[in-house]
Amino acid sequence: MRDPSTIFPTEPTWEGDGTHRIPFLAYTDEEIYKRELERFFYKSHWCYVGLEAEVPNAGDFKRTVIGERSVIMARDPDGTVSVIENVCAHRGMRFCRERHGNRKEFVCPYHQWSYTLKGDLQGVPFRRGVKQDGKVQGGMPADFKTSDHNLTKLKVAVRGGVVFASFDHEVESLEDYLGPAILGYFDRLFNGRKLKILGYNRQRIPGNWKLMQENIKDPYHPGLLHTWFVTFGLWRADNKSQLRMDDRHRHAAMISTRGTADKSADAAQVTQVSSFKATMQLHDPSFLDIVPEPWWNGPTAVMTTIFPSVILQQQVNSVSTRHIQPDGHGSFDFVWTHFGFEDDTEEMTQRRLRQANLFGPAGFVSADDGEVIEFSQQAFESKPFHRAVAELGGRTVEDTEHMVTETLIRGMYRYWREVMEA
Repeated sequence: MRDPSTIFPTEPTWEGDGTHRIPFLAYTDEEIYKRELERFFYKSHWCYVGLEAEVPNAGDFKRTVIGERSVIMARDPDGTVSVIENVCAHRGMRFCRERHGNRKEFVCPYHQWSYTLKGDLQGVPFRRGVKQDGKVQGGMPADFKTSDHNLTKLKVAVRGGVVFASFDHEVESLEDYLGPAILGYFDRLFNGRKLKILGYNRQRIPGNWKLMQENIKDPYHPGLLHTWFVTFGLWRADNKSQLRMDDRHRHAAMISTRGTADKSADAAQVTQVSSFKATMQLHDPSFLDIVPEPWWNGPTAVMTTIFPSVILQQQVNSVSTRHIQPDGHGSFDFVWTHFGFEDDTEEMTQRRLRQANLFGPAGFVSADDGEVIEFSQQAFESKPFHRAVAELGGRTVEDTEHMVTETLIRGMYRYWREVMEA
């Protein structure tokens, strides 16, 4: 592994406190990417794996990933949720191929080694050899113990129906990891009500995985890039806003409350913004059928980024998780899980589904994000010696009461450097 002084070049370089000028190499260098996987996804961090509602019954499982490692979330007959690595202890095969299913056990198709849903090895074909001509041939050595060959078991934390896991069994508690400020916004969304899965979107975005964390920590772009947000008033000039971080600046919440100014006054403020399209009309106005819910406690949108792997979305009545799954330094899979609550009325469920059309790979809003991330990565690869600028609102890192700032991005890179250069 290269020394940090050679990974981060002198020109261009991190400037000042090293958070507001970001070398393109941070998005393109293969050794940096491998170090990120080890330090952020495989050690000392909690990563999102799914929702309990995805495995409601004994034997239910979901295959997903942490970093680039395939893992399985499974519901055991005793009701607990386990997370195990999808790598057979025998010859290393990724034995589970289905994304979802129900099993009494996991069996590797290569040599039929079988495991419990918790990952304990329970069966090895021909372990005691084969009797032939009155003599036992082959078999495992006499000191072979199944308990020495279990699947890799991850540490699991479940809160509010959300499942996190870590390869590092010495990781701090999930609550300490999130910190009190972010935990409050987490509990606002996952407040103990039973969740109901509404559907999934999946896309592969040709860009570095950090760019999606940046995108949702970036309040600068929504009112400029997203025509839909601006034109139909979901991102208004009079929104009350707050930006909040944990003490280490790795996680963040972007909180917005829709204003009450009349639409004509708001339009006057945004007509100078090229993304505002006064002539655009909705054929189906039910997309804007927004009904305030008691659990909001005021804010109409809260976007929470939990570093490194997940974004928790509440945009009016649409709620979802967005799972970041790295796939090389210049690509990641992005998996959306849209959900509601078991006590939702059928009318609210339909409302959530309609509003979900704003998001996902072909969403009226989110399609823009995937495209600009791709274009950014193309430029990074062609000019790796250059750097990005994140100086809106200054060069410091702090919570704010407005969104005209890139402080959350600067905060993330302060933490990123702290870990990467340790």
